[in-house]
Amino acid sequence: MKKRIRIIGGEKETKLFVQVANTKEKREKGLMFVEYLPENEGLLFVFSEKIYGGFWMKNTLIPLSIAFIDTDGKILKILDMELCKVEECPIYNPGIFYRYAIEVNFGWFRRKGIKEGDYVIFD
Repeated sequence: MKKRIRIIGGEKETKLFVQVANTKEKREKGLMFVEYLPENEGLLFVFSEKIYGGFWMKNTLIPLSIAFIDTDGKILKILDMELCKVEECPIYNPGIFYRYAIEVNFGWFRRKGIKEGDYVIFD
């Protein structure tokens, strides 16, 4: 099931449709083995409380960008993540505590003019 979210930055609003990863199993699988992600779609990771730690790209077939989001919906950090074709994949760690994360196609946030400090509205 897809959920619509809105990202607000200044006077601009961008809509994004996301699958929701709200269980340990769904969060661990993430977008592994996904070969294609439509332009305005992504994956929303929901944690039961703020966490500290990063993501990796093992078994991920498309490059992604990720936004780390606070409890109030504020985008705290955006990182671009490259494909990993080796056994030891790097961890993309934002170095902050966050409650949500959104993965989208590589560069999507930049293409849409979305930046750190913008807000995500969970409809």
